[in-house]
Amino acid sequence: MLKPVDPPPPPERPIGELVHELIENGKAYARAEFDLYKAIAAAKGKALAVPAALFAVAFIFALAAITALAVGVVIALERFVGPLAAGFLGMVIFAAVAGLLAWAGYQKLRRDL
Repeated sequence: MLKPVDPPPPPERPIGELVHELIENGKAYARAEFDLYKAIAAAKGKALAVPAALFAVAFIFALAAITALAVGVVIALERFVGPLAAGFLGMVIFAAVAGLLAWAGYQKLRRDL
């Protein structure tokens, strides 16, 4: 019986062509990874748009509530000390609260860092 003839081996490709193909494959992989992360970031950005708007509106309403509280404090104090002094006392009260909150935040930040 005759021995089957092996097909001739494929010609070897030059090293420059192999390196070029490797570089092109690496670029394609990097582009695909970048596009994936870009798509993930875009999806997360779209998902955060509505909650961010809701938080902004909630912040505006919280500012309105604080303003209403400040006006109420001034009106309540006005009965006892007069309008100008009541405004000054209201400012001092809310400035003291803001200062205490800022001091507490600074202390926490300093302790944690």
